[in-house]
Amino acid sequence: MTEEDAPRSTPWQKCVIERITEQTPSIKSFFMRLSVPFTHRAGQHVDVRLTAPDRYTAMRSYSIASSPSASNVIELAIERLNDGEVSPFFHDVAAEGDEIELRGPLGGHFLWPEPAAGPVLLIAAGSGVVPLMAMIRRRRDLAQSVPTTLLLSARAQRDALFAEELLALEMADPAFRLALATTREAPQRPSDFSRRIDGPMVAELVGEFPRPPAYVFVCGSNGFVNTATDGALMAGLDAGMIRTERYGG
Repeated sequence: MTEEDAPRSTPWQKCVIERITEQTPSIKSFFMRLSVPFTHRAGQHVDVRLTAPDRYTAMRSYSIASSPSASNVIELAIERLNDGEVSPFFHDVAAEGDEIELRGPLGGHFLWPEPAAGPVLLIAAGSGVVPLMAMIRRRRDLAQSVPTTLLLSARAQRDALFAEELLALEMADPAFRLALATTREAPQRPSDFSRRIDGPMVAELVGEFPRPPAYVFVCGSNGFVNTATDGALMAGLDAGMIRTERYGG
């Protein structure tokens, strides 16, 4: 999203980095205390703007990982991109107590359904799980029992963002299923996969639902989203139920 895409009525505000947590070797969570609290919907994002001393600005959009709540603190999980302008600043320079500019919440098409009227299939790679995590947390906070499966691709289990929380949720909630697809190590559980996400994998998970999914959410790079979406279509799901979010090449 570019600055021109955001609604003109959405103002910039100052927030403070309250806490930083390392999630994986390349992803950190930044807990941002808003000066003007807002309640977002699961799946939305914010724009973050950095301004250099010479007034040069750089802006990026980051999905909100936290569940919608009355809190004035939101969680952004930011992956370090070595050729990026913004993510290296967060990973190498930003510290607790620093002030950051952001605006939001933004986005209206990639949203957790309320109420969720049928099973939900979530598919993500890497940091693409961030908006889906907000959806999963929202489902948990509302005590919803709608069958939900997350298919998450990562190089190894240690690279799977929020893995511990997701595994704990799967243990506690029989209606939630986590399927990890690790591409550079053998799976640690027999229910996981040791290859890149493909059509047969998606079809297998669709077949595990008590009835076909009513909603499919896919988030990742362009190529990943295309592959996962094709897999959902090959599994017989209707294109109209598929929502996608892309974060570039």
